[in-house]
Parts: sequence; structure tokens; C-alpha cells
Amino acid sequence: MSFHEVVFPAALSFGSSGGPERRTEIVALASGFEERNATWAHARRHYDAGLGLRSLDDIHAVVTFFEARLGRLHGFRWKDWADYKSCAPSETPAHFDQPLGVGDGVTREYPLSRIYASGGVEYVRPISKPRVDSVLVGCDGRELAPGSKFSVDHQSGVVSFASAPEAGAVLTAGFEFHVPVRFDTDRIEINLAAFEAGEIPSIPVIEVRV
Repeated sequence: MSFHEVVFPAALSFGSSGGPERRTEIVALASGFEERNATWAHARRHYDAGLGLRSLDDIHAVVTFFEARLGRLHGFRWKDWADYKSCAPSETPAHFDQPLGVGDGVTREYPLSRIYASGGVEYVRPISKPRVDSVLVGCDGRELAPGSKFSVDHQSGVVSFASAPEAGAVLTAGFEFHVPVRFDTDRIEINLAAFEAGEIPSIPVIEVRV
């Protein structure tokens, strides 16, 4: 899949709407009970980039970005302002925010993930597009210095250690991240008169698997 490692203008995504979608099959039984089955292991996020447009310069920026991606052809990074950190949006990422794994003395590569916990239930979301230079890593509670100790593939979200962490070592991480997305339309239609009167064009964006 073709993917451009470029971020949609953050000032425009700030005013967008959107969030996660899940796919659940529900069968109503004759007894009145239901059988429910989740057909997707992970949610898929949808956004509307048009809601962030406030000026003709904003329209110009979006059209330029859209043309450079060739419409739906190439994916790109999107900042979801409601969920873009390993911690709450009002907090600063720290090296102990999220579990990364437990060392076994052999494994050197560990993928980033974010845990959503509520009511004793956890969902683990893979993080494949961390923001460049935002990843902090800890080992047994101590923050590690990047470079000599570990490196990060910002295109896949994999943390690689220079040497395999010893068996039993508790690895953690903190980071900011983007959502891999693409435009969900090959056409942008702008009516300038309607725009100046307050009508906002719809520009759908959808998450992609990478």
C-alpha cells in the first residue's frame, strides 16, 4: 500500500469531527436474547476534514494536500486531537505510560501499543505511526537514553534495542502518535459563495491498516 509519511495540517484537523467505529454482528434469538460478535479486532476511525476549514487559505491548503496525495491513492498521517498521546491529552507523555513488553534475553524488537482500560476490561491498540522523536522508553522504571540503547522505526512503530533486554526486565514507553488514514473521496467540491455564507464542505477521511 502506498503511504506518504506526511501529516495532514494539524491546525485544520483540530476543527474536524470523527472517532472510532466498530463492526458488531447482532442476531436476535427466538428467546429474546441476543448473540453478539465483533467482526473487527480493531476499530476503524473516520473523520471529516472539511469542518476545520475557516478561510480561503485553509481551502487552498487542503486542496494542495489532496492533490499531492492523488485523492484516495496515497495514505498519510492524521492527528486525532482527542486521542494522540500515550496518556490523557492534558498530560505530558512519560516513559512509564504504556507497557512495551517483558524482556526474555533474546527479543530485541517490541511494537508500540496503547491500552484502553475500563471496568476491568482492556483493549490493546497497535500504534504504527508514532510522532518522530516523541518516543520515550523505560526499563524497570528507569528512562533509557535513545540512540545507544534503542532506536525507533517511526514508520512501523517498532522499538529496537541495541541488545536484548534481560529476562524479566519490564519495558514501558510513552509517545505521541498519528492515525494512518487516506481520503475517502476522489472529489472535493467547493462552493465559495456557500462557504462564505457558512456552509462547510464535507471531506471524508478514513483510517487504513498498515
